[in-house]
Amino acid sequence: QVPLVESGGGSVQAGGSLRLSCAPSGYTYGYIYSDLCMAWFRQAPGKEREGVAHIYIGDDITSYADSVKGRFTISQDNAKISVYLQMNSLKPEDTAMYYCADGGPCRGSIWSPGLYKYWGQGTQVTVYS
Repeated sequence: QVPLVESGGGSVQAGGSLRLSCAPSGYTYGYIYSDLCMAWFRQAPGKEREGVAHIYIGDDITSYADSVKGRFTISQDNAKISVYLQMNSLKPEDTAMYYCADGGPCRGSIWSPGLYKYWGQGTQVTVYS
């Protein structure tokens, strides 16, 4: 069973928007939710998985890859213990499978996929021109 479930992907014209959601499925986070860091990664065919947005749940401190800064916003909902990625002004180069990931207390580089123990199955985002 996949511990995290993403939703909200789809096909959109360049300049459009999508909102991705990530929620736990059948497992409890390994740490108290407020102690977690969570992130969104993406992987396009033939490319390495790259981090695009990160959030420390406890204080809502966020970080973004330069390629998405100003266009993407990561947020979280304490009541739903869920994480979101609002993507605006989408570009064809944003096309990829998007994954959310649970990094526990984030002891390491927040952009390193190896830091994250639990992943979702991914949701496809396709942006056409």
